[in-house]
Amino acid sequence: MLSRLGALLQEAVGAREPSIDLLEAFVEHWKGITHYYIESTDENTPAKKTDIPWRLKQMLDILVYEEKQQVAAGEAGPCLEYLLQHKILETLCTLGKAEYPPGMRQQVFQFFSRVLAQVQHPLLHYLNVHRPVQKLLRLGGTVPGSLTEKEEVQFTSVLCTKIQQDPALLTYILEGRKIIGRKEVSREPTTFPEETASHKDKEHSHSKPSDTASTQEGAPCGAEALNPQLPAAIEAPDGGSGESNLITSLLGLCKSKKSRVVLKAQENLLLLVSVASQAAATYLVQSSPCCFAIAEHLCQQYQSLPTFLDPADIAALEGISWRLPSAPSDEASFPGKEALAAFLGWFDYCDHLITEAHTVVADALAKAVAEKLFVESLQPQLLHVSEQSILTSTALLTAMLHQLRSPALLREAVAFLLGADRQPAAPEDKSHPLCAHLIGHCDHLSDEISIATLRLFEELLQKPHEGIVRSLVLCNLEGRPYVARGAPEPENYEDTLDLEEDPYFTDGFESGFRASSKPPPVPATSSDGRTAVTEIVNSFLCLVPEEAKTSAFLEETGYDTYVHDAYGLFQECSSRVAPWGWPPGPTPLDPHEPERPFFEGPFLQMLFDRMSRILDQPYSLNLQVTSVLSRLALFPHPHIHEYLLDPYINLAPGCRSLFSVLVRVIGDLMQRIQRVPQFPGKLLLVRKQLMGQLPGEQLDHQTLLQGVVVLEEFCKELAAIAFVKFPPHGPHLNLSPPP
Repeated sequence: MLSRLGALLQEAVGAREPSIDLLEAFVEHWKGITHYYIESTDENTPAKKTDIPWRLKQMLDILVYEEKQQVAAGEAGPCLEYLLQHKILETLCTLGKAEYPPGMRQQVFQFFSRVLAQVQHPLLHYLNVHRPVQKLLRLGGTVPGSLTEKEEVQFTSVLCTKIQQDPALLTYILEGRKIIGRKEVSREPTTFPEETASHKDKEHSHSKPSDTASTQEGAPCGAEALNPQLPAAIEAPDGGSGESNLITSLLGLCKSKKSRVVLKAQENLLLLVSVASQAAATYLVQSSPCCFAIAEHLCQQYQSLPTFLDPADIAALEGISWRLPSAPSDEASFPGKEALAAFLGWFDYCDHLITEAHTVVADALAKAVAEKLFVESLQPQLLHVSEQSILTSTALLTAMLHQLRSPALLREAVAFLLGADRQPAAPEDKSHPLCAHLIGHCDHLSDEISIATLRLFEELLQKPHEGIVRSLVLCNLEGRPYVARGAPEPENYEDTLDLEEDPYFTDGFESGFRASSKPPPVPATSSDGRTAVTEIVNSFLCLVPEEAKTSAFLEETGYDTYVHDAYGLFQECSSRVAPWGWPPGPTPLDPHEPERPFFEGPFLQMLFDRMSRILDQPYSLNLQVTSVLSRLALFPHPHIHEYLLDPYINLAPGCRSLFSVLVRVIGDLMQRIQRVPQFPGKLLLVRKQLMGQLPGEQLDHQTLLQGVVVLEEFCKELAAIAFVKFPPHGPHLNLSPPP
């Protein structure tokens, strides 16, 4: 790098002060650049074919070499002083803006980046560096697909690295002209107290343009034309909200068509918001367009999506990463695929940005995303009368929830979907309008909308936010109003049920315990504890009558598979809810407390209503309803366990539980079986079709037969969940995370 400089120094042998020769060489190279504009008449020669790149390289090498030779650390050498005093960077910025010769802007970006990166002296504190840096930032990112995008993103990378090394620079760089206006009272240097530059350097950095322009030999008139405007920037306070050029430049680069440029710009923006101090973060939120611009770009991506997207296509792109935002090549192509991948990728980036950002920035950005995307863009579509709008927006919201990880954005999403009210609801109460609409969509005339909305709630129930399950279920179960007051405790069924001789118990419960590759926890040793769980499990396994069961005729449909799956899901759920401090047992009942009307809440009411129609609903809809109920049953809260999984609770008058709903369905099934000829054979045929063992031929009573298959499997799944939760006396749960 310093070969030419070494040759220059060899020529200066015998001189007592080589620094004088360095300064002369530095000035000579700068004069060579300025003379080019005086002498050249060819306006079409590219900059890289002139001697300008070579001279800029020599100037950089001289600055770096001079700094290494400095005896006193932190002092600016003569060449650096010359660069600051004669506003060389300001002039270069003007030349880059003019793009003369062609490609000059690229050379200027490279020179700025190298000087800031290789010169260790703190330069960004100087006005004569800070001002051209701001101008160069405004110069970049203005034209999509610019030929200098690579150099622009490298320039911003250097700035972000400097900010990482000295976070106090963030406020200084973001404030731009505004910070200069605040210092008009005195002529003190626009620097931080910790700056180590000499007083002489600082005077150079704030000398008036009129004083220095005359000493700038051969300076182009373009740079001098800007000089009359510069004192106003120093002395006049900026009444507007300070413009964050670094932020807007990075966001502009994030819109590039080049994936590497986009990724680097996103990494720089992430670095910028994560190193922010409290003061800088507050300024970033209150006085810069950062949060608004990021959320606005997300909304622009949303608006570019097609009016209708198939929920299956949206689900295929769930989990896309901002680091790899392009759609997987192995997925089938569909209209709007690339736009959908870009939107989900930017949403994932926003979520990651909120996770890594300073708390002040994270909260503000989460609120901006919630306001701009959720409220202004998504909510009108969710409340629309058009089924296509409802279906697409619901599927998109589900995909976003699937990707969502940041606590701040999750908090905003929960408030948007469910509201802040956590009080028990009455049948006539109107809950949060959007939540009420979404619950209503689960029972929509369109099965597609019902399935998509149920899937949304299933995704929501898997998020680590206690307010979700409390708002949907727990607030209505507090105080256990579903239990009859003053009623005797249920009898011990050990004397009335010979479980060891029951065929369903031996085939289901014991085989599940033996065959599971990862056995559930060892049951409690107390006899009544074992009786409680066996009675619950057996109740669900024996609920479906024998003539309506077909799983015994086929392999791989046993109860043990459900036990294994339920064990893993329950451990995951327990780990997620462990910080919430749920009680190990149900709230004791006060026998003297009067009964109050019980309403299960609109969410459970909808699920129970759907479950009661399982024999008349499409197969895919039944699968989604039972999937949501299974998710709820996994929660290790004693009231949820008791209400959904305990068949022997004494229900208050007029109350229903999941088990009581299933009993009514079985009663209806027993009557319908009599009206279907060759019911067992047709049922087995339908099961084989569902498992892909036979071609799917249309049969009479197919919806009923498919509903019976789902009903049998759902009862086995509930039995497995009850078994892995294993309450001794009732709901007594282990809330510790898995090993």
